Amino acid sequence: MHCSVKAVILLALTTIAIQYTAIRTLTSMPFQLCPLPSPQNCGQDTEPPPERAGGGGCDELPDSSFNATRKKQKTHILILATTRSGSSFVGQLINQHQDVFYLFEPLYHVQNTLLPRLSTSRFATERRLMLGASRDLLRSICVCDLYFLESYIKPTPSNHTTDKLFRRGVSRALCQQPVCDAFGPADVNVEEGDCIKKCPTLNMTLAMEACRGKRNVALKIVRVPEVEDLRALVEDPRLNIKVIQLVRDPRGILSSRIETFRDAYRLWRIWRATGRRPYNLDMSTFTVLCEDFLNSVSTGLSHPHWLKGKYMLVRYEDLARSPLVKTREIYDFLGLSMDKNVKDWIQANTQGTNEPSTKHKFGTMRDSAANAESWRLKLSYDMVEYTQAVCQKVLHQLGYKAVRSPEELKNMSLSLVQDKTFVPVL
Repeated sequence: MHCSVKAVILLALTTIAIQYTAIRTLTSMPFQLCPLPSPQNCGQDTEPPPERAGGGGCDELPDSSFNATRKKQKTHILILATTRSGSSFVGQLINQHQDVFYLFEPLYHVQNTLLPRLSTSRFATERRLMLGASRDLLRSICVCDLYFLESYIKPTPSNHTTDKLFRRGVSRALCQQPVCDAFGPADVNVEEGDCIKKCPTLNMTLAMEACRGKRNVALKIVRVPEVEDLRALVEDPRLNIKVIQLVRDPRGILSSRIETFRDAYRLWRIWRATGRRPYNLDMSTFTVLCEDFLNSVSTGLSHPHWLKGKYMLVRYEDLARSPLVKTREIYDFLGLSMDKNVKDWIQANTQGTNEPSTKHKFGTMRDSAANAESWRLKLSYDMVEYTQAVCQKVLHQLGYKAVRSPEELKNMSLSLVQDKTFVPVL
């Protein structure tokens, strides 16, 4: 009997030890539905939450711990725009912040890789394929996985090194240490050409390191038609996305494209020069543009639950007329603080010549206020009349006035931009 009591006690102690070991093992393992923050999974730079006996999932964390973790999460900024709408300027406004990792139009590589393989006779199908590939790439870049981008860069990078990343030199983070040793911390305004000249190749591994060292990732995208196309990313719990949708008067976009993309808009140039519309001019370009604008803006301004606190609409004309005020609003929305470098950049890049840079078609140094409505002196009245007809709804929604005569078009004392406020819903 004495031995049996000892055996029972020993068995009980052994059971307790086994249970304790099991509990410690389980609580020290990351819960699969809520992985510990890291640049690879959540784009976070936080420390893992403290261990708590009895569970390891998100629902086990007290509210204060969960909120603290969320506050430290990276902010992923998507600048949604179309070509020649002022997106380069807005991108540079955000790029000036010292804690932002910025890429200029990474989806350029997706388009260049996929479009040659796609048939122009199946526009809707191709658009879905492009969007699917674009969302996958954007998600990867947001969490600083730049190796995924390599599959779209041609020729394919060797040993994670390339000199073909589109407009690499406009990104401050890619022209600084650890990516580029040619410039020091004091070199805050490195010219794109100087960056490419002194650091001609880009090491993607070092670029990933730079990305992970920043609190914010900003991407300029002009190849995603509507904000609804970004919903899967916005609702991804691993990301903390904020969308800035930049819009511009479609008549101004048309004028800028005619000046910039001379070959693609050759027929439009003929129309402007002769006053006669070429019979083979493809008019669908602006029909699609204004449909996308209308759908996207309507979605954003309807304040759906999935965009709450994540969407801001900015008119290029408002930014051009009051760059410092609007930039401050944008920074407040993003939770960023404006430093002297940002203010200095605004001053230097909004008081220049009214003509686009002759060195680069994506230049930002010009008189922004004068440039906002300069299209009125460059387009013929019949071209403006056509654009107003196909874009009537979105012009009205965004507060752009239609002109009714050639004289009204050229009367620059009469602004065609109504005072209108678009407040983000927080």
